[in-house]
Amino acid sequence: MVSSDSILQVANVIKNYSVRKGEPIKAVDNISFEVKKGEILGLLGPNGAGKTTTVKIICSLIRPDSGTILVDGIDNFQHRSKALGKISAVLEGNRNIYWRLTVRENLEFFAALKGYNPKELKKEIDYYIDFFDLKDKEHETANKISRGMKQKLAIAVAMVTNSEIVLLDEPTLGLDVKASYEIRDLLKKIAYEEGRTVILTTHDMNVVQDICERVVIIDKGRIIAEDRIENLMRLFQVKSYKFILKDRLTDEQQNQLLAIPHLTLLETEDATEIELNLENSQTFYQVIDILRIEEDTVIESIDRQEINFEKIFMDILGRSDEDAKDLAVG
Repeated sequence: MVSSDSILQVANVIKNYSVRKGEPIKAVDNISFEVKKGEILGLLGPNGAGKTTTVKIICSLIRPDSGTILVDGIDNFQHRSKALGKISAVLEGNRNIYWRLTVRENLEFFAALKGYNPKELKKEIDYYIDFFDLKDKEHETANKISRGMKQKLAIAVAMVTNSEIVLLDEPTLGLDVKASYEIRDLLKKIAYEEGRTVILTTHDMNVVQDICERVVIIDKGRIIAEDRIENLMRLFQVKSYKFILKDRLTDEQQNQLLAIPHLTLLETEDATEIELNLENSQTFYQVIDILRIEEDTVIESIDRQEINFEKIFMDILGRSDEDAKDLAVG
């Protein structure tokens, strides 16, 4: 059943790519999900997982073999123009800007391409130039402004025609820390102040944890997890510890430690590091007992580690082949 506040519904979408020899490649394997109005959704997955194909299907750049995409209730293939009027996309970084035009000219040019009269959008163009802090550069050509400003301009171009859904591919890729935080703040404003729906793909899990309310994780063309960030954090919440030892371990200690699940061992000439994710508190004492085998094993420190979404993301991918059905929640 479709939720009344959903702006996008992806239902049972399948896309195969034929190859000269062998079986067709299944890029998207019967995926379904919804996105609510005003939501920031992360569409995540490793390279080759199918997320880029999914984005291009949503933008109707690629036709699926089966399934439907509804944009505010409109089928994006049966009524392509009407559906696309509600979607803007920034694909592959900031390539939706024309570098020989100025900042203002880019906004006017791409508004005209969507059928709008730039003169009638002057107030809106002025607003987004101020909103994205581009006023000082509005008459500079795009090839002369910084990478962070190019990314802001690319998003402004996507925004200027009042599209309800903004699709962003790696919006912070290659940006310095300051520019990355500026883009994050702007995306929050776009969603929370203007009510736009933002769907982004990214490999930066810090961005996901900072701004996304919910994620859809795709691997091998299938959805392996779908839920709110805090629910996934809670689902995979474990205690993680780092042990710093003064000396190297004996072979017996190494063998016993490496037999413990979710434990990694790193030895250098001067010290040994043990990282342990605890799903059972007794494992902590098991490690201590192994270290006691040799009286000379000196523990310099034991630190509690913070679990972040990047670790959870990798954990989900690692478990996807074993229990994908259990992870596909929500």
